[in-house]
Amino acid sequence: MKYIDEYRDAKLAQEYAQAIAEITTRPWTLMEICGGQTHTIVKYGIDRLIPKEITLIHGPGCPVCVTPIQLIDWAIAIAANPNVILCSFGDMLRVPGSTTDLLRAKASGADVRMVYSPLDAVKLAGQHPQTQVVFFAVGFETTAPTTALAIAQAAHLGLDNFSILCAHVLVPPAMTAILSSPDRTMQGFLAAGHVCTVMGYTEYEAIADRFQVPIIVTGFEPIDILQGIYLCVKQLETGKAEVENQYARSVKRAGNQQAIAMINEVFEATSRQWRGLEEIPQSGLKIKEKYAKFDAQNRFDSAAFQSSEVRESPLCISGLILQGTRKPHECPSFGKACTPERPLGAPMVSSEGACAAYYQHGIAIASTVN
Repeated sequence: MKYIDEYRDAKLAQEYAQAIAEITTRPWTLMEICGGQTHTIVKYGIDRLIPKEITLIHGPGCPVCVTPIQLIDWAIAIAANPNVILCSFGDMLRVPGSTTDLLRAKASGADVRMVYSPLDAVKLAGQHPQTQVVFFAVGFETTAPTTALAIAQAAHLGLDNFSILCAHVLVPPAMTAILSSPDRTMQGFLAAGHVCTVMGYTEYEAIADRFQVPIIVTGFEPIDILQGIYLCVKQLETGKAEVENQYARSVKRAGNQQAIAMINEVFEATSRQWRGLEEIPQSGLKIKEKYAKFDAQNRFDSAAFQSSEVRESPLCISGLILQGTRKPHECPSFGKACTPERPLGAPMVSSEGACAAYYQHGIAIASTVN
């Protein structure tokens, strides 16, 4: 199929791998910042196709995975109310909280529903005017415009029974936090093409200049990834540190101005806790005062937002995986105590999670680990 097959051409992939090998004179470590890219890398064996001098590590590129346990506990507490319909994307329903997850809460009687868009939740609120409908909003800048649109639509319709539990996070502050860490190991980034489709990449230019790292806006097909790696290594080998746009068929420097305007109308930046990365200043979105009535944290009793004990499984190293300091198959629980059917942490649940990628496509690698 045109526009898909051309980005999965095996011969062209080999040519790019050879081109990368020809320009590589020393070891380099690159981090992809999107879980979709991680899945492509593992599924197509890109990490094994490129020269051994190039190490790819997986960053916090899964918004479901970086959602803090406390927010998940809050969602479960809200769902326990008898007059609430709680909606979210499918990935979110099986992510473990401190003691349970939303899917188990549903099995215990809570009205928890999977939706494909926050506008589905707005529709539910219109259909059930006597019930509080809460959308658990998770995602990077990619999905934030539709959440903002849902709030604006609810305001337009005068829906007093619709609210948002907001867990949206922003990529550039997370990249800054990673680069500021004394444990930083990477010298370059493959930036998330879908995020940049919405936001553009002007914010990344300041990061590249400040930390002297090349940042390549990269797509999600195998050829995209290989081109991104080639451009990043070429910059590293020549001493450059700039933003380049490999994903030009989708991304413009200024992004999607209508989507950005929608985000800015409804949201403002706030500090946010990230699983595995602690609190990052100005890395999340919160609902502006103008739309405060649609903020679930304002609508429900504050006691509903208190978990007696927020805890991660002691057998799970998802924090280290999200920081890029460990790979999934280096976890002793991987494929044993932790599987997609019995996940200990979010990266094994989400369709963008690194552990899920390794389990689905790289189980042979994991089987060699004692």
